[in-house]
This record gives sequence, C-alpha cells and structure tokens, in this order.
Amino acid sequence: MKLLLLIAAALGAVELCAAGDAESAAIDAANLRQLLSIRRIYVDRLTGGETAAQMRDILISSLAGAKLFVLTEKEEHADAILRGAAEDLVFTETHNSSDGINAHLNLSNRSGAGYYSKGNSAGLGIGENESDRSAERRHEAIAAVRLVNKDGDVIWSTTQESLGAKFHGASADVAEKVTSQLRDDLERAGRFR
Repeated sequence: MKLLLLIAAALGAVELCAAGDAESAAIDAANLRQLLSIRRIYVDRLTGGETAAQMRDILISSLAGAKLFVLTEKEEHADAILRGAAEDLVFTETHNSSDGINAHLNLSNRSGAGYYSKGNSAGLGIGENESDRSAERRHEAIAAVRLVNKDGDVIWSTTQESLGAKFHGASADVAEKVTSQLRDDLERAGRFR
C-alpha cells in the first residue's frame, strides 16, 4: 500500500512539472510570436553609470547594422521599446604577495677577571625575502536589456557581459552580443510560425 502511495505521489509530481514546463513553453512561444510582429524599436535611455548613454549609442549602432528592425527616435512610433541598464568600467586590479624566511642565532660565553678573559662567541644569520606586485588594467561592460510591447509586457530579455574582445572594446562586444542574441531568438521565433 505504501508503495502505491509513493508511486502515485511521484506521478503527481511529474504531472505538475510537466504542466509547469508546458505553461513555460507556451509563454515562451507567445513571446516569440510577438517578437516576430515587431517592426520598429525605440531604444530608451539606459540606467547605470555615466557610461550608460555611450552604451545606448553603441547598442543603437549595432542594432542598426544588423537590420533586424527599423530603429526610431520617437517612442510613440515604436512597436516595442528596448529598456534596461548598462555599465562600462575601467579599473586597475592590483595583486601583492610577499614571502620571507629569516633565522638568527648568537651564542657568547666570557669568563675571567682583569686583563685575563676568555671568551667564546658564535653567530649565524640566514635570511631571504621575496616580494611581488602586479597591476593589470581591466575593462569590463555589462548590459541587461528587455523589449517591452505597447501593453507594457516584457516579450524578450537578455543580460550580456564582456571583458573586451580581440578587436573591439567591452561595450561594443556587449552590444554585439545583445544583437546576436536577439537575432538568434528571432530565428527561433520563425520556427513557431
């Protein structure tokens, strides 16, 4: 009897997971279909540090180059708005390390009076010290963006980060990764037609 209850509970859990997965897949498919209906995008101001405005311009340039959508400077003409946050940081990472070994030994023995004195003496000293310091200039960028339809529903989102690429900086690499992810998701959406 216990075995039957355990099996029934396990089957119930599997059905709940399957229902959750099916619901999640349905939402994903609906969002992808909405993504296909978008023709014009307005790229809103990005929140973040001082470099967010620069990241917005780089993102607009990357999206325009991909020719996935018509980009507009008028929010009211857009089918969807790209919103989010971005940061581009340049900093120096410093590492310090120090190792050392040291040993000292001194022995002395004196005895006698007046001009007569005897003595023993010994001494030993060993030492080694090593120090290392390195400073590396680092550049990293991150962007978390989302496409929002006219009803205010988020239909697509991504978070991308970069430490820079071989031939361009971290911000340009992040913008390219966002555009690439959007292109890949549009291609995936085309399979749901």
